[in-house]
Amino acid sequence: MLTQARIESLVAEEMAHVRALRHDLHRHPELMFQEKRTSECVRRELEELGIEHVSGLAGGTGVLGVIPATSDPGSAPTIALRADMDALPIHEATGAPYASQTPGVMHACGHDGHTAILIGAARVLSRLSERPNNVMLVFQPAEEGGFGGEKMCAEGALSGKVCGRPVDEIYGLHGWPMNELGTVSTRVGPLLAATDEFVLTVTGKGGHAAAPHHAVDPVLASAHIITALQSIVARRVNPMDSVVVTVAAIHAGEANNVIPDSVEMRGTIRALRHETRSLAEREFRRIVTGVASSFGCEAEIQWLAGYPVTVNHEAPVERFRAIARRAIGEARVIDEPFPTMGGEDFAYYGQHVPACFFLLGLKPKGASSYPLVHTPRFDFNDDALPLGVELMARLAATPR
Repeated sequence: MLTQARIESLVAEEMAHVRALRHDLHRHPELMFQEKRTSECVRRELEELGIEHVSGLAGGTGVLGVIPATSDPGSAPTIALRADMDALPIHEATGAPYASQTPGVMHACGHDGHTAILIGAARVLSRLSERPNNVMLVFQPAEEGGFGGEKMCAEGALSGKVCGRPVDEIYGLHGWPMNELGTVSTRVGPLLAATDEFVLTVTGKGGHAAAPHHAVDPVLASAHIITALQSIVARRVNPMDSVVVTVAAIHAGEANNVIPDSVEMRGTIRALRHETRSLAEREFRRIVTGVASSFGCEAEIQWLAGYPVTVNHEAPVERFRAIARRAIGEARVIDEPFPTMGGEDFAYYGQHVPACFFLLGLKPKGASSYPLVHTPRFDFNDDALPLGVELMARLAATPR
């Protein structure tokens, strides 16, 4: 029978290996679809544990591992656990002794921690004499904008087509610098937003800045477009709903006395419901073309559809909460009151099977803040590794 002490003991015994693995992955970050060394590390770890696995998925670097139930695996439920492996094009400034050895690339989102945690869970699970569930270990590439999760699903990672049996539930985690170390949190329903992006080109007629009446000024039109786009948030979306419209980059002109021919703008739109996402796109197109036209300009819109809303299902969320409360106490299992407007391609797994994505606290107790993800000073907190490993192992080893 699985006991609290047994799991805690196994996790403690594996921690030195997990920490060393995390540091090794951090030293050698790889961008999306380039995770060859990382994938090989994962494959080697699984091979040493005697875990059946398939590699070369989702562009070549995705890996699936299967740990069968110890009794009647043919009829046992299958629990999937997911980790992402890719890094970001950011130059590291942590000063850590294991800092990135690849200039301009670093693990600024903690995927080194996620991968090490899942390997740690595999090591714990492989040592259990009793496992009531089959376990699918999902190591995916390209979470950072490459749709790696979608590709894994399309290739049959959850269906049993690649290896193992069809998945009944899937769980994933993300290190969370806003939450305190030793806590976990999640919520039923939307947890992270849909993440669409746009490239907008407004074209007018260039001319001398001293004679604007001979030009058609795309800069002036763009300024009005940027302001008008906020009416989507203020006037088109239910105040009880959430949407973000951000123009994050503007490029126009070369000189201070020349009106340019065109302006390019880039940005993102985030929403927490499919219906709101569709509404925001429709309103974006209407406002952009209408305002540009009113200034005598033309607008070209390149719409880059991103990840869908990450939606947590009630049954796996309640299962996660119950397991986490038994492990660390009710006070440290937090019900997130609001979603976040960040995005995650874990969303794709939840379109196929019931899913729960949860947040693992990284901020040391008493600290006012912790470096945020996607910044040069972010580093996954090693002290969060044991709890991540323990909960992933418990989710796989607890009868469903």
